[in-house]
Amino acid sequence: MPDAVYHVTMRTNRKEMVLDSFGVKELYLSVLKAAKARYSMQILNFCIMGNHVHLIIKPGHTEDLSTIMQWINSVFAIRFNKLMGLCGHVWGERFFSVILHSLGDFLRAFRYVDENPVAAHLSIAPTTWLFGGLHHAKAGRYDVLGLPDALCQMLFPNRKPFLLEYRDASGTC
Repeated sequence: MPDAVYHVTMRTNRKEMVLDSFGVKELYLSVLKAAKARYSMQILNFCIMGNHVHLIIKPGHTEDLSTIMQWINSVFAIRFNKLMGLCGHVWGERFFSVILHSLGDFLRAFRYVDENPVAAHLSIAPTTWLFGGLHHAKAGRYDVLGLPDALCQMLFPNRKPFLLEYRDASGTC
């Protein structure tokens, strides 16, 4: 659906804690960065847990969510298996997605993704979970996340980039 925003989840095969290590989470982030370079899309929020991943993603106008997710999941599986000397499935099933139709849906999904590691008792606060969008935004790390647009900055002022400069039409500050 053009201009849709999706909450996407993927779970590992047999719910194994495949994504539990720091290095494997960094590998997943590198695949997300490569997907952003390959496809027109915005990652508005994310959370990488031990056996599942949440993404809030907006594909570009001409992009297809299924194509993007197939690429992310297959490239990650290939790289993970090579790194670990394994073969076979990494993901338990096809990704699940839901369109965030309303502002309420968007807010609920955004908060759910941020709070996931806290609810799982893995972090004391969303800002301390190294593999979540809120931590990346607070750290000014916009390699996976896109820079927040005006709506996101208004809704989530704690995500406002610290060093964004105002530029007029000529490109000067």
